[in-house]
Amino acid sequence: MSEDPVLKIWLAEYDKLKAEQTQRIGFRDNLLYVTLGLFGVIIPTAISNPANYYALLVIPWISLILGWTYLINDEKISAIGRYIRLTLVDKIKEKVGHNEVESLFGWEIAHRDTPYRNRRKIEQLVVDEITFVLSGIVALITFFLLIPNPAIVLYLLGGVELLLLLILGWEIIIYADLAKGR
Repeated sequence: MSEDPVLKIWLAEYDKLKAEQTQRIGFRDNLLYVTLGLFGVIIPTAISNPANYYALLVIPWISLILGWTYLINDEKISAIGRYIRLTLVDKIKEKVGHNEVESLFGWEIAHRDTPYRNRRKIEQLVVDEITFVLSGIVALITFFLLIPNPAIVLYLLGGVELLLLLILGWEIIIYADLAKGR
């Protein structure tokens, strides 16, 4: 069995996929800290002096860029797991003549079947929406409340930022991966 070259290739593929998934998880999770850190630098600067209020318009762009990067990495993490669960496990199962899918790479399925998964995923969805969407919208509202008569170009910029934030928010919902099990 272990001498089978195709099986060796699939097991090597599994190792490479898990390494990529682990790397992406670390990168994705650090994006939250980077985002909060940038907010921590920009917000005090923006509100410290009325001349700096325009810095609030940077927050939506940070939210969009880092939020999109977070979302793409999160989707790739899920896609790797889905490929392992739905494709690679079946290939290996068939090759070795093993009938119980759940016992091959069991963790890939077991961690998705906990009774708290749905609640945890919804909580993460809320955190992602607050971090990457609501924060940008709050910065826009704050800016337009603080600047009495902004130039029309700022309204256009704010409209574009709001639209892009809403699109990001919708994409975060679409890719939330709330499914359980295999």
